[in-house]
Amino acid sequence: MNGQLGATLRRWFIAGLLVWIPLGATLLVIGFLVGLLDTSLLLIPAPMRPHIPGLGVLLSLALVLGTGAIAANLLGGRFLKWLEGLFQHIPLIRSVYGGMKKLAETLFSDNGTSFRQVLLIQYPRAGCWTLAFQTGTPPPQVQRAAGGGELVTVFVPTTPNPTSGFVLFLPRAETVPLSLSVEEGMRLVISLGVLGPDAPATGSGPSTQTLPAATIHG
Repeated sequence: MNGQLGATLRRWFIAGLLVWIPLGATLLVIGFLVGLLDTSLLLIPAPMRPHIPGLGVLLSLALVLGTGAIAANLLGGRFLKWLEGLFQHIPLIRSVYGGMKKLAETLFSDNGTSFRQVLLIQYPRAGCWTLAFQTGTPPPQVQRAAGGGELVTVFVPTTPNPTSGFVLFLPRAETVPLSLSVEEGMRLVISLGVLGPDAPATGSGPSTQTLPAATIHG
């Protein structure tokens, strides 16, 4: 009897953890984002600042949309180009702004190739498969140093935190495109491989021979 009670309590405890751990993590992330967006209220003078929770979120969305409308305008676009040119002459700001601008364009541009394709690659050794996301093509210097041939730049995220990882330059022939969306691939990574559709690869995998030494870690 005591054994059954203990097993029941253990099952209930685990079931409760499975509910509260993802729910608590989600609430913490939402709270962090809302608090971060609420800092846009600092743009309003303190005496005029309303104390309405979440108002900063709406203000931040309005700022983003307004900035986008200005940037899409001819005069606004010229002003932004002038501002970017100014930033290019300031050493530290040039590096930070230029890198973040390229990253934003890569991630959110409709014409970009970053995170538009989920791949299966052999990493960190031959015969060991992992998910990767194509982020573009390597610069010509890397292509030449690798001895020619078509290379692709891929990002291998860490689990369960996909914001860190490794950049690899691989021959395209050694990558296997998967019929997974980027969201599905990320969900598979974040969930430690637990969550994800059973989507077959769209092509045959590369051979299990040792990968060439030209594989580069970035």
